[in-house]
Amino acid sequence: MSIFDRRPGLRWAVPAGATLLFVGGAALAPLAANADAGLEPRTAEELLVALQEPSATAVSGTVVTRAELGLPDLPMGAMSSDGAAGLASGENTLRVWTDGPTRQRLAMLGRASETTLIRNGAQVWVWSSEGATADSYQVPDHEGDHTTWSEGAGLAGADLPSTPQEAAALALAAIDPTTEVTTSGVGRVAGRDAYELVLTPSDPQTLVARVTLAMDADTNTPLRVRVYATTIPDPAYEVGFSSVDYSTPDPALFEFSAPPGATVTEHEAASGMDAATAAAPMMPAGQEPTVVGEGWSTVLIMDLPTGSLADLAEAGMRTESDDDGPFAGHRGSQDAAGTALALLEALPQESGAWGTGRVLRGTLVSAILTDDGRIAVGAVDSEVLGAALASQ
Repeated sequence: MSIFDRRPGLRWAVPAGATLLFVGGAALAPLAANADAGLEPRTAEELLVALQEPSATAVSGTVVTRAELGLPDLPMGAMSSDGAAGLASGENTLRVWTDGPTRQRLAMLGRASETTLIRNGAQVWVWSSEGATADSYQVPDHEGDHTTWSEGAGLAGADLPSTPQEAAALALAAIDPTTEVTTSGVGRVAGRDAYELVLTPSDPQTLVARVTLAMDADTNTPLRVRVYATTIPDPAYEVGFSSVDYSTPDPALFEFSAPPGATVTEHEAASGMDAATAAAPMMPAGQEPTVVGEGWSTVLIMDLPTGSLADLAEAGMRTESDDDGPFAGHRGSQDAAGTALALLEALPQESGAWGTGRVLRGTLVSAILTDDGRIAVGAVDSEVLGAALASQ
């Protein structure tokens, strides 16, 4: 199971169906990195290979994310800045500790609270200081699958990468024959010498201008990923270390006991797809999307799980008003449903050859949600989405 299987959809403008096989026709420019700072020049192809072989198993530090995704302004409280959904807007600071593939801790620092995610083997805890709640999950055991720290936790807003390593995996998966891969020399990131790769789509329909990926010159660890849109000069999304440490973290960091008085909820083990669906309630469980186009201008079309937009709004209101809604028992999913409802109500209602519905025009991703219960999403403008819907 790949990261795309667990996270259906386009995911901050990564084209559907792309794989980690970066040599399958991508244009690898012969430009080599400069020997700045005394570093040995390396070609784009050499850097791509090196990214698959990081030498550091323990990576900790402070991560800063910045997002300018062009989402509409939501009412106060509709999107919590303290949870993972807050990664979709503004600037956020996280603390990260990792010791191998199955021991991770991530703390999202909010204005007045903190959400902490801890994985220790198959056990995952999600602690929220606001409300003093602790949720316990089991990571699904997929043979041969390199699961991420958030697998199985059903986390609202987990679609946006929260670490440079996760963002780098998505960036590499985006490489296809319409992508030119070059280097831009070397620089300094989080106090470390770093090489930088540049991924530039040649597809004229995509909203993605380029993706830059900085990697530690000594350990090959991804340190920063920036995604640039065609409409704004600054990065539309950025995730990167402001400080990084490769020493082995204290094992006690990966242990968790709920404090006295906390509300503890134990969740049954779920498959990766079930967890991803819980985290993104607008994406139907098990449904294969209709794929229109290819590469960076791929459009995905799916049916809403609730049927129509009116049904989705009703489901969201039930979730907000009581504990009997479709996402009862999953606080992260309830938060996601509330955010989705607020976002839906903030979008303009429009019509075209595709029908009528709500339209999101973001800096990196556009979406159309039709009144008859279809959703189209892609790293393209809404006109391309409308044409894809009308063709089906």
